[in-house]
Amino acid sequence: MSDQIKHECGVAFIRLLKPLSYYQKKYGTALYGLNKLYLLMEKQHNRGQDGAGVATIKLDVDPGKRYISRHRSMASNAVADIFEYIQKKFAEVERDFPEKLKDADWLKENMSFTGEVLLGHLRYGTHGKNSIESCHPFLRQNNWMTRNLVIAGNFNMTNVDELLQQLYELGQHPKEKADTVTVLEKIGHFLDTEVQGLFDQFKREGTDDNIAISKMIADNMDVAKILRKSANKWDGGYTIAGILGHGDAFIMRDPAGIRPAFCYYNDEIVIAASERPAIQTAFNIPLEEIKEIKPGHALIIKKNGKVTEDQFSEPKEKKSCSFERIYFSRGSDASIYRERKQLGRLLTPMLLEEVNHDLKNTVWSYIPNTAEIAFYGMVEGVNKYVKQYQRDRLLNRDDKITDEELQEVLQMAPRVEKIAIKDVKLRTFITQDADRGEMVAHVYDTTYGLIKNDTDTLVVLDDSIVRGTTLKQSILKILDRLGPKKIVIVSSAPQIRYPDCYGIDMSRMGEFVAFEAAISLLKESDREDLILEVYKKCKDSVNVPKEQVENYVKAIYEPFTDQEISDRIAKIITPKETKAEVKVIYQTLDNLHKACPEHLGDWYFSGDYPTPGGNKVVNRAFVNWMEGKNQRAYM
Repeated sequence: MSDQIKHECGVAFIRLLKPLSYYQKKYGTALYGLNKLYLLMEKQHNRGQDGAGVATIKLDVDPGKRYISRHRSMASNAVADIFEYIQKKFAEVERDFPEKLKDADWLKENMSFTGEVLLGHLRYGTHGKNSIESCHPFLRQNNWMTRNLVIAGNFNMTNVDELLQQLYELGQHPKEKADTVTVLEKIGHFLDTEVQGLFDQFKREGTDDNIAISKMIADNMDVAKILRKSANKWDGGYTIAGILGHGDAFIMRDPAGIRPAFCYYNDEIVIAASERPAIQTAFNIPLEEIKEIKPGHALIIKKNGKVTEDQFSEPKEKKSCSFERIYFSRGSDASIYRERKQLGRLLTPMLLEEVNHDLKNTVWSYIPNTAEIAFYGMVEGVNKYVKQYQRDRLLNRDDKITDEELQEVLQMAPRVEKIAIKDVKLRTFITQDADRGEMVAHVYDTTYGLIKNDTDTLVVLDDSIVRGTTLKQSILKILDRLGPKKIVIVSSAPQIRYPDCYGIDMSRMGEFVAFEAAISLLKESDREDLILEVYKKCKDSVNVPKEQVENYVKAIYEPFTDQEISDRIAKIITPKETKAEVKVIYQTLDNLHKACPEHLGDWYFSGDYPTPGGNKVVNRAFVNWMEGKNQRAYM
């Protein structure tokens, strides 16, 4: 994606089902869990580079001994920074008492981060909320072991105000208005209720030994019930992992399956992560053995090692985030790789028509590197056309073909070139806008001498066009210098028209070039009354229950065809001094669904939000835009 869009976040979870000595004997180190957690997090570093955190819990620790360890970092390479911090502790042991590094029991007794339950998190910060306090995992601490709670997640809730009100009604006073706090405190409240209920029950049944009761509570805690009560009013997309102080753990996924969650377990380990390839690579596990956690379900790991997948909320129609497939998740996932190639292939008919099937005078390329897989699919589609063309020319003839014609037909092939290379991330430290724009224009290096001046059409694939800022400030200027007659910018994703409120940092209407194009067309055609009408409906819906609200912003786009909006986008993003004709082509929604049939979450393209809170968010975002408020429409 040429425009940087941040994505929240990545989760990594490991539960060792055997004693540490088992891993020392089998794998040669009692730090097997830590080593694997590091790999699991590094293989997901694409999901968050603003901060990271790790927490571990030791099982069956004597009173007075620390059993929860946590460290968070906002360093430029946060994951490495965290594990360097942890590694230093063991390096000192190796230096002073090398034999102790092989003594699993001693390590657990004396060293932090030697727990059997490990949780890691990678984070992207949004809207200035980037501090060490914002980094997961979060802790809710208590002297009762069973009331301690550690959580980390990839989530956004659309109804934070409603959830906060529920906490007030429960008698709580949260320290912050944020979905992380509401989630932590909501689970914490029902955790407290479960513990107290079990305590009272065992007292009534005649058990007077409080130490014995504590163990009985840990053995009998109903984690699924806690999650059912906690998530009752949640509206959002989420994958949330949690550990209770005594060792029970869970990984829960929202009812629409918006955010991704994968898992694997056998008799020695339980693993969960936001991305499947991370598990495959870190543990060398075949793809077919890794499961997707079902929407509305939680993978629950009891302290005794029992693993179940329990429903905590009624599953809805599955609307897994299609942006995960187009851009965010790593393309090393086999199914994502196939889907991205298919997105490129499906663009081919439109592109061939746009260049009048003139392969001789068309150069095919892509920007940025994340578009490479879709580009392979696009080239495959062009090559398929070439083979069909050759077949038709050679077989469907009544006369004999000349050597010259034969040579021309056989040599026909797409001209595939690497036109632009992102050479270095330049720091635009100069304050003046004009100077900063000049610096941005040098982020990419170009390959000169490949384009025939005023003759060639240059087709450049991007995986998504959101704001169009980088295209206007940098890429189109660079491409125009090469001297093409025409530049076709192609997006393997459809037009992004609406904000996301489930975990992607796309939350303000004014950020979308498609929205800017629609507004421009409305003003040009003297239909500003429609803008005011939508504003009134959105404004009136602010205090209406979310279940009764529609997405009124859809009306902004209805007067225009997709191509009319694409043509206006081309006009908006084209720098004034550009000599080449610029055309913009977007993927269609139908093609997106064909390419990603199991991941139909397309609300940022279609406006069809998978939860009622999404409609509230998009309407509020429009109100914010109309009123000049530069803020996101959810907490």
